[in-house]
Amino acid sequence: MSTLSLKGPDGLLAQLPGLRALGAPLLIVLILAMMLVPLPAFILDLLFTLNIAVALVVLMVSSYTKRTLDFASFPSVLLVTTLMRLSLNVASTRAVLLKGHTGTGAAGQVIESFAHFLIGGSFAVGLVVFAILTIINFVVITKGAGRIAEVSARFALDAMPGKQMAIDADLAAGSIDEKEARKRRNEVTQEAEFYGSMDGASKFVRGDAIAGILILFINMVGGLVIGMLQHGLPLETAANNYILLAIGDGLVAQVPALVISVAAGLIVSRVGEEDIGRQIAGQLFNIPRALGLTACVIGLLGLIPGMPHIPFLVLAALSGWAAWALTQAARKKPAADAAAAAAKTAAPNGEASWDDVAPVDLLGLEVGYRLIALVDKDRGGDLLGRIKGVRKKFAGEVGFLPPAVHIRDNLELHPSAYRILLKGVVVGEGQAFAGMHMAINPGHIKVPLAGTATTDPAFGLPATWIEARARDQAQAAGYTVVDASTVLATHLNHVMQSHASELLGRTELQELLDHTRKYAHALVDETVPKQVALPVLQKVLRNLLDETVHVRDIRGILEVLAEHAGKDADELTREVRMALAPAIVQSLYGPVRQLPVLAIEPGLEQVLVQALAPQSAAPLDPAMGELLAARAAEAAQQQEQDGQPACLLVPDRIRVPVARLLRRKAPRLHVLSHSEIPRTHSIQIQRVIGAHA
Repeated sequence: MSTLSLKGPDGLLAQLPGLRALGAPLLIVLILAMMLVPLPAFILDLLFTLNIAVALVVLMVSSYTKRTLDFASFPSVLLVTTLMRLSLNVASTRAVLLKGHTGTGAAGQVIESFAHFLIGGSFAVGLVVFAILTIINFVVITKGAGRIAEVSARFALDAMPGKQMAIDADLAAGSIDEKEARKRRNEVTQEAEFYGSMDGASKFVRGDAIAGILILFINMVGGLVIGMLQHGLPLETAANNYILLAIGDGLVAQVPALVISVAAGLIVSRVGEEDIGRQIAGQLFNIPRALGLTACVIGLLGLIPGMPHIPFLVLAALSGWAAWALTQAARKKPAADAAAAAAKTAAPNGEASWDDVAPVDLLGLEVGYRLIALVDKDRGGDLLGRIKGVRKKFAGEVGFLPPAVHIRDNLELHPSAYRILLKGVVVGEGQAFAGMHMAINPGHIKVPLAGTATTDPAFGLPATWIEARARDQAQAAGYTVVDASTVLATHLNHVMQSHASELLGRTELQELLDHTRKYAHALVDETVPKQVALPVLQKVLRNLLDETVHVRDIRGILEVLAEHAGKDADELTREVRMALAPAIVQSLYGPVRQLPVLAIEPGLEQVLVQALAPQSAAPLDPAMGELLAARAAEAAQQQEQDGQPACLLVPDRIRVPVARLLRRKAPRLHVLSHSEIPRTHSIQIQRVIGAHA
């Protein structure tokens, strides 16, 4: 016969998960049963002790909870604990009225102890203490917590559309993925539901206080009547038994109710994501000047004749000592931090070591001190999230994971300036102003804006830095308005796209191959390095990236390389481009079948073939090359102004040298060869580039 264990992941609870779902309904049924089933005094003692313990657990959890939604079940807990107290009140009332004539221990030792210990057996003191606890709970704590919950629920509902829009904006910008966006939307909804539930749950505590008052008077009056008329007790004995038990019963229920109300106040009044103890200690006792002034005032009060000198002077001394200790700690902290940094960076023996040789960051970002706020999450900065989105977007579009962006502050920069570095060399720089927005003019807007004129660092469009309050006005006028983090992230994305070939190092290439090996294991192992060496593959991919051809189809690229193995990198690049021609054309023109292109004047084209073709003996005149590049740049600009891609069609033999010749002055011009036009497409020559005006 096999045995079934209750412990471990394979125990009874794990094999019967339905028991967990039945836990809450069974608990509520048992609580309700306490109202109907008479309970002996020992069981009442256990349940009253459990009630106090549960209240303390709820208070401790509320104190250490860092986020409100971490205790989202609090409204339900509040209902269950309130119901439990009321059930215990009913059960204890039954015990008091049935057995109160036997003495003050009729309802258990807990009620008797509360009656004797807290109020000293005095009826008047008990009534006053009970009234004070009820007023504190009902009028002060519960009412305040209910008001906070009501206002928070209203604000949460009003802010919900804006928060949802912000989440959609981050999702569109690539800062977060769909999973994170779904999680944030759920949190926004849960926050509104939580405060709404807390607003209603505060009514439980209010009703509990009123019920406690009524139960107290019912026990007192009913006990006196039953004791004197039914059991024939004298008035003094009946009062001593029943009134004392009624007051003890009320206090036993009211103390946990007060603890639960304090926990509710802590939950709804929480600000930030830190437990309340650390938050209060870090903010209330972290300013030496405040403690010093407090010590002075308390000390002066203690010197006034007639005042109790010892308590005031002792407290003044403690406050003064705390202020002095905090001041000394604040002075020592910078020196300690500097010493720790020096000890960390210096070699143990003071000699130079390999630790002093810091590797050059492949991709870096330096910011002025005013832009540090964009990086600091504690100050609302979201630049780190934007950069993560940029890297994710780059990987999805270009086809390999770029290196991490190392961010550091540079005090030598202008406070609002930044620089983008590639292998330690500045490849992009600009200015951004935290808290302001850049209004970019698409090129046709004539409405002026109040602000600082500038140029979009990524695309060179005219722009203006404006205050945040003028954002709606600029958008209404037709400007594209982005914040400082977006400006910097967009510039970084543009630089990464422009220097994609330099970002593809040997490490990135190996990671790309390892990733491809997961779904094309045989292809990778048969091609690299057996047929194509790793440096040759890197050269081919860099050639493609130099001309903005993405390498997402690495599987297709490897198949072409395996088929034409043995050729040099340039020839392999040509073969790959021809294989990727449909994808290249579609990336430039979209799904259209007629391609508007630029062409070179036939006579000039013949000169270029004779000068630039492989193994040519006649070099190209430098002046003609400069003139051709200038005319190509003008034609490309006109083509883009017409809303069409800037694409130049040339013979196969000179495509590579022409592309290199025009790259400096016309970086946005794409050069295609005749063999790279798919058979399913036709061409339409829009402009002809000639050597003469």
